[in-house]
Amino acid sequence: MSIRLTLWCAAAGPAVREARFGDGPLDARGSGEARTAAAALPPFSACFRGPSVRCGQTAQALGLAATAEERLRDLDFGTWQGLTLSEVAAGHPEALAAWATDPGAAPHGGESVRTLCGRVGGWMDALGEDAGRVLAVVEPAVVRAAAVHALAAPLTAFGRVDVPPLSALTLTGRSGRWNLRLAAAASSG
Repeated sequence: MSIRLTLWCAAAGPAVREARFGDGPLDARGSGEARTAAAALPPFSACFRGPSVRCGQTAQALGLAATAEERLRDLDFGTWQGLTLSEVAAGHPEALAAWATDPGAAPHGGESVRTLCGRVGGWMDALGEDAGRVLAVVEPAVVRAAAVHALAAPLTAFGRVDVPPLSALTLTGRSGRWNLRLAAAASSG
């Protein structure tokens, strides 16, 4: 039996809009956008979420009773946690360049992209073939890692996957063999 896995990116809050590394709560705007997006949720038989505050609040705003899954946590940004991209670029330009180009680098003392992709891919491949339709509310980095894993793309492709807030990536398949599933175009009449 094939699995249909939909990874739903968490809504944006102030930390996302300020380009800060790490978690942060939603504001009224982000919560409202998530409530509006709830109408587009696909059917599912199991629902998970990343353990972050943002994923929890997004799931709640979407009306989901989602189980927190530790393996779906965001990338650990170590000493960069809470800093803006501009602050890191100004204070640690060489470290930022290394992190942006080397998937094995973790100059911030946190987690590398390689480790994140392995963790997310391991979770995906551990889903039982009887999992059916799975929905997970996650951080953008988790969506990127899942796309890289599903396509068996080089880890350097991680930063090339654009993941807007409240967007969805749907994958079909089973352990070790995943396909990206594009949504059908809306009918023009």
